[in-house]
Amino acid sequence: KIQDGCDNYCAYCIIPYVRGHVRCKKKETIIKEAKHLIKEGHKEIVLTGIHTGNYHDENYDFADLLKELTKLEGLERLRISSIEVSELNDKVLDVIKNSKILTNHMHIPLQAGSNEILKNMNRKYTREWYLDRIAAIRRIIPDCGISTDVFVGFHNESEEDYRQTLELMREVGFDLAYMFKYSERPGTQASKSLPDNIDETTKGRRLQELIDLQTGWSQESNRRDIGKTFEVLVEGVSKKSSDEMFGRSSQNKVIVFPAKNIPIGSLIQVKVK
Repeated sequence: KIQDGCDNYCAYCIIPYVRGHVRCKKKETIIKEAKHLIKEGHKEIVLTGIHTGNYHDENYDFADLLKELTKLEGLERLRISSIEVSELNDKVLDVIKNSKILTNHMHIPLQAGSNEILKNMNRKYTREWYLDRIAAIRRIIPDCGISTDVFVGFHNESEEDYRQTLELMREVGFDLAYMFKYSERPGTQASKSLPDNIDETTKGRRLQELIDLQTGWSQESNRRDIGKTFEVLVEGVSKKSSDEMFGRSSQNKVIVFPAKNIPIGSLIQVKVK
């Protein structure tokens, strides 16, 4: 964990009220913790926080931290848990592109594809900005896996607003998406001034359409992997068969493969059939 707290105050979110303002660990502390984890035998480190991309220590920013961590001897993989699209600059993308251990996966919350709804949510970007950053990822890191969070049924979401979310999902073609229908949280700005005024039937229908769309995209993403060879970090024995093991690719996809007794933490090459 490199950072905690949030100053964005998205209308639907309780985090700023319960976790407080943005606070970042000192870079020296993070490096010391990382070295300790490596010494303990860990092969992969995942950087987490409410806003990882907003990390700063005086003039030292998130890209600087990534670059510093990739130099640590013994670290096999470095992964970013998630990053806000408003914090995703080309400097960060260039560090990932030029690193052998930073994983080719980015989780970038979307929440909605309509500018009107994003404004109501008090999100700090537009659909155009989001699509521009996706295009930058595809240009700079062509084989990057991209996942997201999205929800339907926020205050005043019209059918046209929802369709814009659906269209953006189609345009991006996410490898994976976590999808929800809006549920009001007490204590948030939305609970005080933005009534939860979309009926549950409409929310349910919109969510199911999103799920159906994303299921197809995820299947297509997996089909494109057939025939390719991936570096997999071995995580354990498969739950379905003791003759198989599983691990995770750089793109954050779980891959199951026939094998026994490969040490957990090993990096192996696996061809997808």
